[in-house]
Amino acid sequence: MSVLLVADHNNETLSPATAKALGAAAQLGGDVDILVAGHGCRGVAEQAAGLSGVAKIIVADAAHLEHQIAEEMTALILPMMDGYDALVTAATTTGKNFMPRVAALLDVMQVSDITAVKAPDIFERPIYAGNAMQTVQTSDGKKVVTVRTTAFDAAPDGGSAAIEDADVPEPVGISEFVSAELSKSDRPELTSARIVISGGRGMQSGDNFHLLEKIADRLGAAVGASRAAVDAGFVPNDYQVGQTGKVVAPELYIAVGISGAIQHLAGMKDSKLIVAINKDEEAPIFQVADYGLVADLFEALPELDSELEKAGH
Repeated sequence: MSVLLVADHNNETLSPATAKALGAAAQLGGDVDILVAGHGCRGVAEQAAGLSGVAKIIVADAAHLEHQIAEEMTALILPMMDGYDALVTAATTTGKNFMPRVAALLDVMQVSDITAVKAPDIFERPIYAGNAMQTVQTSDGKKVVTVRTTAFDAAPDGGSAAIEDADVPEPVGISEFVSAELSKSDRPELTSARIVISGGRGMQSGDNFHLLEKIADRLGAAVGASRAAVDAGFVPNDYQVGQTGKVVAPELYIAVGISGAIQHLAGMKDSKLIVAINKDEEAPIFQVADYGLVADLFEALPELDSELEKAGH
């Protein structure tokens, strides 16, 4: 089976999600080519070429591909699919934008958010907010698959794939990129951070999130939040972890003042180690936590901060 993997990137840096999606694509069997579509993205292609298990890198460099608009990406990818059995990408905002359009025009179903590859045509994916796992078999001639990257190990470095240029079609021109307002932070990006500390409704106000931020800075962690905290206006919605937010799987997840609603658990239950701090000993979060502390967070967090300082963090 020949696989085309669409790289996730910002035209300068290859996203870690691509290496994890490659880990899934490799399980389909056969050669995996990576498509790097963007503008001024040759450096990204060179980074992708260093991944192990890649047959070749295809670069599509054009001004109208800079922001990977769905219509332009579809026009680029569709002709390429004559030579591939499967199209794969990470289930990021970019991938979720163009993949359904490609699937529709190929007249096949999209298999979304997979967490395991059972066979080249059989996949596992979460449903019902992660409370059940669905096994899907597709009989379509072309497989169109998006990958929940938190479920796969990243492909290692060590490759030396050849890089070739693609024939880029003329712009479709029916949509255009207007602007983007991106939050900037010195902390790690939430979905790729090794450590995440999140606050919930128990934080009581946005002003109290500085307690989490101090600890995050000591640990080199990202700061997240439950939907309840976001809906209450404590923090921006790009902090949200959960079914309708971001899915994370860090090495350490610290849940502070979070009760543990199903929707939140769906976004963090794959974390390697879960620590919960909540004054309600009956809170559902303790059912999934590896370590739980029943305590008032306004007492526990300053104590934790002090101990981290003593430990040299």
